[in-house]
Amino acid sequence: MTTQQLTEQIIKKKSFLCIGLDVDLNKIPQHLLQTEDPIFEFNKAIIDATHHLCVAYKPNTAFYEAYGLKGWKALEKTINYLNDNHPDIFTIADAKRGDIGNTSTMYAKAFFEDLAFDSVTVAPYMGKDSVEPFLAFKDKHTIMLALTSNQGAFDFQTKQVEGKELYKQVLETSKNWKNSENLMYVVGATKAEYFAEIRKIVPNSFLLVPGVGAQGGNLQEVCKYGMSKNVGLLINSSRGIIYASSNDDFAQAAAAKAEDLQQQMEVVLNNK
Repeated sequence: MTTQQLTEQIIKKKSFLCIGLDVDLNKIPQHLLQTEDPIFEFNKAIIDATHHLCVAYKPNTAFYEAYGLKGWKALEKTINYLNDNHPDIFTIADAKRGDIGNTSTMYAKAFFEDLAFDSVTVAPYMGKDSVEPFLAFKDKHTIMLALTSNQGAFDFQTKQVEGKELYKQVLETSKNWKNSENLMYVVGATKAEYFAEIRKIVPNSFLLVPGVGAQGGNLQEVCKYGMSKNVGLLINSSRGIIYASSNDDFAQAAAAKAEDLQQQMEVVLNNK
């Protein structure tokens, strides 16, 4: 999927919502545990109830890898279900990979070719030769960690290096990498005050923004400072949507939470 196609979906649906599919078997409704594949059945129900309200889904691969082969099979079934039934929806493998040379190429093949995700998250700590192998894939996107929403982000990301915060140096350097037009960036919603500075460096790039909802990020603040002329935002909510209820009405409850965010986004877009 191209960024133009993604932007068209945002305009069509009046939404820039991304739903995180982070499935914990200890939190899903008990009746699903009796099914052959509880993880997939949970995801399918969430997707069926919310696909018209969002433009992206983001499974965090840790929540699938934790269950071994069964979890990986559930991830494969989930992405296949999305690609078969909702090919207009942008898919993100939240895998936070990053290694040098052929290793990154193999990670990229796993998510872009075998599983056919539209994008994958990567960590830039090892630099250019750990990210460029992902960028080589046509019409695929590499979503690089830039400024994250966790407390530990202050350990490194905001430290001054030669008079400039490290995250700014990462952003500026990445713009010079081959196929950098395929880059998107992760910027946590709890760092809303930083968005204006980030937009000075990457004015048009898409930003994947976790942290709205359960982590306390403010949607209006993020949009005020982070929205580009082509929107350029994917606001992710995971727990706040998918675990809105642990009862039989979990999918309907998830849809209600998603619709609330979508309606807030529609107001923002109408006032843009």
